[in-house]
Amino acid sequence: MEKYIYDESNGLWYKRDGDYYIPCQKLPEINIGIWGERYLTYIREHKKLLHTKLMINGTLYTHLAEINQQAEDMFSELVNQMKTAEGITEQLKAKDQMKWVQRMNNIRERVIETVYSNVVFI
Repeated sequence: MEKYIYDESNGLWYKRDGDYYIPCQKLPEINIGIWGERYLTYIREHKKLLHTKLMINGTLYTHLAEINQQAEDMFSELVNQMKTAEGITEQLKAKDQMKWVQRMNNIRERVIETVYSNVVFI
């Protein structure tokens, strides 16, 4: 039996491992970011069928990168909107740094929860 075989019907190479042929697949080197990592953990634990489907299709890391981009965009947009709505400015930062840090941390934590509920944990 050959160590490697090529299947013309699906265009994949297979490597013999004992009595079985296993597809030779390389994972793409895509930066999935922190939000993609969190989403991956979520679907591994709570949406196993989706995780398996994405793995089989070979689209898992592309999907994770898309989720990460959506989450990053939402995060930065919401932070900017909330800063404007709450009147947090560079003048406040120069005048009272501790107050500015407290308010920015508060906004950041609220936005993180929003991103989790609208992008990551769906």
